[in-house]
Amino acid sequence: MAKKEKEQPKILRVTLVRSPIGYNQRQKRTVKALGLHHLNQTVEHEDVPAIRGMIAKVRHLVQVVE
Repeated sequence: MAKKEKEQPKILRVTLVRSPIGYNQRQKRTVKALGLHHLNQTVEHEDVPAIRGMIAKVRHLVQVVE
């Protein structure tokens, strides 16, 4: 029997393109939870529903590349 290879999860590249200054505290905390601290900083995350939900809440502040 052949073993099934685990598929690599999709990777999302999230870049902070607008400052969270002037937005409510919840959105600031969401940006920080994504690991973003500075403008134009890019982080990589697995494509999971929790990350997609966080991105949806701050979609006006970030740019996402799959």
